[in-house]
Amino acid sequence: MTRRLATLGVQLYMVRRELEKDFDGTLSRIAALGIKQVEFSNYFNHPAREVKMVLDRYHLTAPSTHVQLPGIRNGFQQLIETCHILGHKYILFAWMPPEERKNLDDYKRLADLFNKTAEQLKKENITFGYHNHDFEFQPMEGQLPYDVLLERTDPQTVKLELDLYWIVKGGGDPLKYFQKYPGRYHLLHVKDMDATPKRDFTEVGRGVIDFQTIFKQAPKAGVKYYFIEQDETPGSPFDSLKISVDYLKQLEF
Repeated sequence: MTRRLATLGVQLYMVRRELEKDFDGTLSRIAALGIKQVEFSNYFNHPAREVKMVLDRYHLTAPSTHVQLPGIRNGFQQLIETCHILGHKYILFAWMPPEERKNLDDYKRLADLFNKTAEQLKKENITFGYHNHDFEFQPMEGQLPYDVLLERTDPQTVKLELDLYWIVKGGGDPLKYFQKYPGRYHLLHVKDMDATPKRDFTEVGRGVIDFQTIFKQAPKAGVKYYFIEQDETPGSPFDSLKISVDYLKQLEF
C-alpha cells in the first residue's frame, strides 16, 4: 500500500529575505501553496502574539523553531514563552560554530550541554533536538562527531532533526541512522542536492536524493514533521518552493 505525505511544512530560512521585508505577505504566499506548517529560524523582531495572529490568519501551525548556541548558554526564558504562545513543540539546535567544534572533547561538552538543556525544556513540555550539517560526518580522532553526539546525548530527551541534504553531502546514510536510532528522528529537512560537481542545493525532486526510499523508512525512525528547505534558490524562493511542493504532493512511497 502506497501513501503520500499528508502535511507539508517549510523551514522559513528559505524565505528569510522575503520574511524580513514583508512578514505577513510572505506567510500568506506560503499558505497559498498548500503548506500547513512552518519552522522558524528568526522572528525578525515581531512580538510572539503578533506572529501568532499572522499564523492563525493563514491557518498555519509552527511545531518548531531553531536556536543558536548563545541562546542556549544565556538562558532562553523568553524563547520558552514564545514557544508557549506560538505552540512550538520543539526547540532545535541549528548550527555549531567552528570554534566550538575543534575536537571530540568539544563535541562531548556540547552533548552534555544538550542533555542539560533538554532536561530543562522537558519541564516546559518542549522537546530539544539537534539539527545536523555535513561537518559532523567528517572523521575526527578516528570517530564521526555525529556518532559521538548521538551516543552521548540521552535518547529519551534529545531528539533529532535530520537534514537530508547535509547528511548526504557529508557522506552519511540516512537509512543506516534510521535503523540504528529508531524513534529518535522526529523531524526532517526535505532538501535536495544537484548532480553537479559542486553538489549544490536544488528543488526537491530535481536532484539525487532518493526521497521515496527515505520516506518509506521514516515512520520507523519516528518522523512526524517534513519541512522543505532550499538554502539558496536560482530565482524567487517561492518559485522553487512551488516546484518542491508540487513534487512532494504527488510523490508516492
